[in-house]
Amino acid sequence: MPPRSRSLGGDESQHHPGAPQSCWQRASASHRSRRQPGTFPAASPAKLPSAGHFPGGPRSAKRYLKKSCAWPYSRKRAGVCAWPRPRAPRQPGLDARARRCPDASPPSQPWHRHLPQMLSFFWLRCLLKMVKGNIIVPEDILSFCCNGLQGSTSAPRAREPGEQEEAPGAMASAPAAHNPTEVQMSQLVQPCHTNHRGELSTGQLLKWIDTAACLSAERHAGCPCVTASMDDIYFEHTISVGQVVNIKAKVNRAFNSSMEVGIQVSYEDLCSGKHCSICKAYATFVAQGPMGSKVRLEPVIPQTEEEKIEYSIAAERRRMRLVHKDTLKDLLTSSPQETELETRDGSGAVPAERTRVESVELVLPPHANHLGNTFGGQIMAWMENVATIAASRLCHAYPTLRAIEMFHFRGPSQVGDRLVLKAIVNNAFKNSMEVGVSAEAYGQEMSVSRRHINSAFMTFVVLDQQGQPRTLPMVAPEPGDGERRYREASARNKIRLDRKYVVSCKQTEVPLSVPWDHSNKVYLSYNNVSALKMLVANANWALAREKEKVRMYTLEEDKFLSFRIEMSVCIPASRAFSLLSNLRRRHEWDSHYVSAELVQKVDDDDMIYHVVSQKLRNENKPQDFVILASRRKPCSKGDPYVVAFRSVTLPTHPARPEFTRGETLCSGFCIWPESQEMSKVAYYNQAMPGYLTYVTTNVAGLSSDICSTFEACEKFLLKNKEDLISRLQDF
Repeated sequence: MPPRSRSLGGDESQHHPGAPQSCWQRASASHRSRRQPGTFPAASPAKLPSAGHFPGGPRSAKRYLKKSCAWPYSRKRAGVCAWPRPRAPRQPGLDARARRCPDASPPSQPWHRHLPQMLSFFWLRCLLKMVKGNIIVPEDILSFCCNGLQGSTSAPRAREPGEQEEAPGAMASAPAAHNPTEVQMSQLVQPCHTNHRGELSTGQLLKWIDTAACLSAERHAGCPCVTASMDDIYFEHTISVGQVVNIKAKVNRAFNSSMEVGIQVSYEDLCSGKHCSICKAYATFVAQGPMGSKVRLEPVIPQTEEEKIEYSIAAERRRMRLVHKDTLKDLLTSSPQETELETRDGSGAVPAERTRVESVELVLPPHANHLGNTFGGQIMAWMENVATIAASRLCHAYPTLRAIEMFHFRGPSQVGDRLVLKAIVNNAFKNSMEVGVSAEAYGQEMSVSRRHINSAFMTFVVLDQQGQPRTLPMVAPEPGDGERRYREASARNKIRLDRKYVVSCKQTEVPLSVPWDHSNKVYLSYNNVSALKMLVANANWALAREKEKVRMYTLEEDKFLSFRIEMSVCIPASRAFSLLSNLRRRHEWDSHYVSAELVQKVDDDDMIYHVVSQKLRNENKPQDFVILASRRKPCSKGDPYVVAFRSVTLPTHPARPEFTRGETLCSGFCIWPESQEMSKVAYYNQAMPGYLTYVTTNVAGLSSDICSTFEACEKFLLKNKEDLISRLQDF
C-alpha cells in the first residue's frame, strides 16, 4: 500500500483509491460534500501557507505543529486533524472495533463541528510565529484566524418542536423599562474610607452622593451640570467597613435651567444580606452650556406612580427652598432677644473661640470635573472634615454627624484655587450641637479678595457605648457675631425640629392639628399641598358610582377610606380656581357649611379660616374647624390648579364648649384645564372615622347627598363665572 501524504495541506483524496477509509475519514468527506458556502470560514489548503514558509522548513513546521498545537494531532494522519473519539459504553457482544466505531454509537458532538476552531487555533499559533519572525501575514490568513475564534466550541442547543429560530442579534427577552435618568452606584466600604471606629466617613459618603446625582443630572441635560443646592439630609445609621453602599439617583423634575435630583442611600451587609436605609436627599443641579451659558432643559415625563408623586411634589419643594431664608428672618424677628445662656448657669460653658478651626485646601485636577469646576461633593467632604474637628474640640470625643442643613453654592471654584475652610461651634443643646462651616476661594497666594463659595450648618451628636446621645457642655458665644450666630442656631434648631416633625415623617404619622407659628408655616403649607398631590397621584382609584356627569371614585388604604368626586364644567380653570379657593363663599353651594371666617392671611397663597358646619346626626351641637387653605397655580403645562385643606391649631381659636372641634387630614380641589372654556374639577377627601358612615352610605347608593352637593357646585360655578367681584380676586 502506498504511503499516505505527509504534507501539511494533505487531503483524504490523496490516499490510495483501494485503501480502506476509517469512519472519521468517511464523515469528513461526507461533511465536505454537504457543506454550504459560508458555513465555515474559507480555509482551503491551497490558500494556506505551505510548510516552506516556516523559518525551519517543513520539519520545523511539523515539530511546531506537534508540540504547540492546542488540538489533538496524530502523526499517522498528518493531513487530517483527528479529534478525540468518544468512547462508547461497553456493550456485550461487541468487539473493540465495533465499540470504537461512531457508526454504531455516534458522538454527541461530531468532530466536523469543531473544524473552524481547530484550524483557527492552529493557524493562530502559526500567525504568532510568523509575526515574531517579521514575516508578512497574508490578509486571508488573518481574516480566517479572527473569524474562526469568534465561534463557539459548544454544540448548538436543539430547538423544541414549533420553536422559531431567533433572528441574529435579537435579544432573548425585552429589558424592563426604567427611568432613563436613573443612576445606580454601589461602593464597597474599604478601610481607607472609614474613620478610627471603622465607620464610613460622612465626607466620603457626600462625595459619592454628589457624584451619582451629578451623573443623573447630566444624563438628562446632555451637558455638564453643577451642584446648586442640597436639601436637609438626616443620617439614620452609620456604615461599617466591609459593607456595601447602594446609591440610586434620578431626576424628579426639570424646570427652566435647573432640575431636582432625588437620591436614596442604603447599605447592604454582604454576610447577613441585611438592607437598611441611610438617608434620602434632594439636590438641585444647573445645566451649563458653552462659556457658562444657561441651557433650557427638556421636561421630565414620569412613568410610574412613585415618579408621578415626586414630579408633583418637586414644585412644592422648590417653593420651600426659595422662602427658606425668609422663614429664618421672620423667626428671629419674632423671637425674644435674650439668649438661652443668659437664663441659665453658664459657669461651666466652653468658650466658642476654642472650637474655631481654619484649614486651606488646594484644588487639584482630581477634585474637579472635565471643565475644571470643583465637585460639590468634594467641597462638602472638606467642610465635613473641619466641622468634625470643631465639634471634637468642644466635647473632647469623636462626634457623629446626624444632619446637614439646607445649603446653597453661591459660586464656583476652579482647579488651582485655594479654598479656605472655617468652622466653629455656634450653639450646643442638651444632646446635640450645631457647627457652622464656610468655604472661601482665592486664586493666588497673595490675593486679598476672597469669593464666598458656600456656608453650611451641621448637627453632631456624641454617642456612648450603648449608642445613646451624651449630654454636651454649654457654649459661651463670642460678643457681637458670636451672639448672633448663637441666636440663629437656636432658631434653626426649632425650624429643623418642625421640618423633621412635619415634612420628613410619613403623612399618617403627622398629628391632625399641628400648632401653627412662624417657624413651621412654610413646612405646614408644604405638607398640606404635598399630601393632596400624593392622594391625587395614587393609581388605585376605583369607580364606585356614576350619576349623569358626576363620577365618584373610592380608594381603600390601611387606615383611611378616601373618595374623589369629579365632573367637567364649562368654565375656565382659572375662574373655577378663584371661586373654589374662597371658603367664605362655600356656604353658597355646600349645605354642610354654615359660615367661614378668615382668621389670618399668611400670604397670597395660604390663609387660615375658622369654619362652622351643620350638626351631625348623632351630635347635639355643630362642629367647627380651624383650616389652613393653601392654593397653588400650575408650575408648568399639564399641572393642575390646587386648593388644599388641612386642620391646624391656633392659640387665638381654642376649642369652645358650644362646638365640637372637628379635624380634617387631607382634602381639596384639583382643577385641570381641558380647553379655554372647559375644566375638569375634582374634589378629594380622606374620610375621618366620624364621617365613614356618611361616605359609605353615598358610595353604596343609599344616599345621593355628595353627588347633589357637587351638582350644586357646578351651578355655583356657572352662575358666577362672569362675576366681576370674582374676576378681581383672580390672581
